[in-house]
Amino acid sequence: MVQALVFAVGIVGNILSFLVILAPVPTFYRVYKKKSTESFQSVPYAVALLSAMLWLYYALLTSDLLLLSINSIGCLVESLYLTVYLLYAPRQAMAFTLKLVCAMNLALFAAVVTALQLLVKAADRRVTLAGGIGASFALAVFVAPLTIIRQVIRTKSVEFMPFWLSFFLTLSAVVWFFYGLLMKDLFVATPNVLGLLFGLAQMVLYVVYKNPKKNSAVSEAAAAQQVEVKDQQQLQMQLQASPAVAPLDVDADADADADLEAAAPATPQRPADDDAIDHRSVVVDIPPPPQPPPALPAVEVA
Repeated sequence: MVQALVFAVGIVGNILSFLVILAPVPTFYRVYKKKSTESFQSVPYAVALLSAMLWLYYALLTSDLLLLSINSIGCLVESLYLTVYLLYAPRQAMAFTLKLVCAMNLALFAAVVTALQLLVKAADRRVTLAGGIGASFALAVFVAPLTIIRQVIRTKSVEFMPFWLSFFLTLSAVVWFFYGLLMKDLFVATPNVLGLLFGLAQMVLYVVYKNPKKNSAVSEAAAAQQVEVKDQQQLQMQLQASPAVAPLDVDADADADADLEAAAPATPQRPADDDAIDHRSVVVDIPPPPQPPPALPAVEVA
């Protein structure tokens, strides 16, 4: 009865994990149609490939067929994703992805397997170490999609964070957690606790920024309003600085006189020499004639 329940939960986990693996298909179809990776990142897929490779190694050590089947498919599909990404990525992103794959999916994986196979003699010890390493990278799979959280918050858009990937990651974490409990395998159960939390966090982020068109419309309206205000200010400054426009407090008659003076031709000045004749009128102050002295009074003669 318990074995049947474990097998059933494992089958459900395989189905959900398969849906998780197929969730990025619309993303890569878009990449193929547009011949460009746009702002999509390769980090989540490289981390997912490494995790599948490590779990595949762990499944070989523990002879777990359910883990073996789903992680074999995961390795194949994630490799295809990275291949498509490299075909259409710009030069800088392609160089970064090649370095990431060579360092992590080839060098690191080879180093881990070689060290466990050559340095760890006890089989149980090897299984424990492989399970711990696989659990650590399983957490990285859940965390990897959060690398674009900064971009989502900055652009207020979840265009480059697929919802179905986060959704199926959350469901898969729940099922594999119960599978690990039933199998009494803490290496399978433990990372899926944090996987559930990270999956929920991604879905909350998606709900918050799921309307990029509305946010974009609001930002465009605000930008248009700022441009309009700036244009009005510039027009007002030009009107104030223009000499052809008189201030509002200048009298109309003064404006007319100023226009006439500006239109009248300028009179050239004559040189101020001694021979020059000044035709200007001169006012001469002529004093009145002197008055005769007053007459003496008459004197009678006796």
